Amino acid sequence: MSKFEPSRRRFLESAGVAGVAGVAMTLHGRARAKAGPAAGKAKQPHILFILADDMGYADLSCYGAQGYRTPVLDELAQQGARLDQAYANAAICSPTRTALLTGRYQGHFKAGLAEPNIRFAPGQEVPLDTPTVASMLRDAGYRTALVGKWHVCKIPEFGPTHYGYDHFFGIAAGAADYFTHNLGPGFNSPDAGLHDGDKPVSRDGYLTDILADEAIRQIRAKSDKPLFLSLHFNSPHWPWEGPEDVDHHRSVSKMNDPTGGSLETYAKMMMSMDANIGRVLAALDEMGMAEDTIVVFTSDNGGERYSNTWPCVGYKGELMEGGIRVPLIMRWPGRIAPGTRSDQVMISMDTVPTFLAAAGAPVPDNLEGINLLPQLVDGAPPVKRTLFWRMKASGQAAVRDGDWKYLRIGNKERLFNVRKDPRERAEQQTLQPAIMADLKQRWEAWNATQLPYPDRSPSEGAFNIYIDRYRAPVSAGGDNAE
Repeated sequence: MSKFEPSRRRFLESAGVAGVAGVAMTLHGRARAKAGPAAGKAKQPHILFILADDMGYADLSCYGAQGYRTPVLDELAQQGARLDQAYANAAICSPTRTALLTGRYQGHFKAGLAEPNIRFAPGQEVPLDTPTVASMLRDAGYRTALVGKWHVCKIPEFGPTHYGYDHFFGIAAGAADYFTHNLGPGFNSPDAGLHDGDKPVSRDGYLTDILADEAIRQIRAKSDKPLFLSLHFNSPHWPWEGPEDVDHHRSVSKMNDPTGGSLETYAKMMMSMDANIGRVLAALDEMGMAEDTIVVFTSDNGGERYSNTWPCVGYKGELMEGGIRVPLIMRWPGRIAPGTRSDQVMISMDTVPTFLAAAGAPVPDNLEGINLLPQLVDGAPPVKRTLFWRMKASGQAAVRDGDWKYLRIGNKERLFNVRKDPRERAEQQTLQPAIMADLKQRWEAWNATQLPYPDRSPSEGAFNIYIDRYRAPVSAGGDNAE
């Protein structure tokens, strides 16, 4: 076992996690010291995009987590930029992943209408000829790989290798047991479980460890091309299983059991992911790649029942801030100043034009995200954004324009200044009726550009069951559930 591959037991011991982080931090600091002002200008940077699953805005200790620490990601934020006004494209998995793939609002694609995509019904795919972040970077000379959770379309027919990724290793569905890597009795299908490319494979161990192992293998692979690696952890998504829970892990029939999980288990899952990211970052150092690599870390949507979303209210599946606001960290040695804090409002799909610009690749005119490099690298002032969301469950709609947010849940409409009031408590529509009317009209105009939701979908029914069983919807602007 090399010094870059700590044992699972050390993941569970705070001293071990700190030790892993310490190795990674020391190496990262050395890489940063070597990187000069001109670093990254002469050649295309490697790109490592790390995506957590169902992680809340304050689930990292640098964003306010309580009861545990995430030293690797805390240090990554110190070495680069932390964005405090970052959003996911959706409040649930598949739509955000569609936007991350295409750089466009997910409502342009049938795959983006599934909230989440649990059946992979025929016709709900992203068209195979759609330019994607992977295909455009591959055309620009990159070696491309996706390791982890896909959850956009059915595999193998519509797996990542059909959308520009040279290599795929991971799971297709929205969840998997952390030890069996399957969905469980009664839920399995040919596309369930771990896949290496289009073929099912078997591995032993905790899934977070396995995905980090594969990411490290991709980093260590010899190539004369720059690497674009998407590392999509399924952690801390349910089932609630820490690295020590192999003897009492739950079948999928109990994954959504409201008696499952605990804050302690959630903390172990978060610490394991943090330590495994330390292993991956240490591999970049080992290979001499760290100073030439853009590293981005974020989440696909807001947090679930054990998450910390402070100061926001709401959770996964809700368009309140807690369901869509996410942490985002970006490190690029020699280009992004260490310790940068940015108030730039951004959204998941911004990563696509940002990565293309960093690679010197053409940025298509139809992308709806923006290139963030002027703000994060050149120090340009934040640009005003207008962002839109919708969610079929509970009839939800939202617009953020500058500091203002229009929010509709069911038949209740609200207006908030979310920069001053991220908890969405101080109702402003009676004081600002013109702003309220304008944002509502602009949402309607935007919504008309998106594909209509189907009348009925399996995912809608499944998510409504989840809402009913595990929590009543949070009332917009109120302290209690309705």
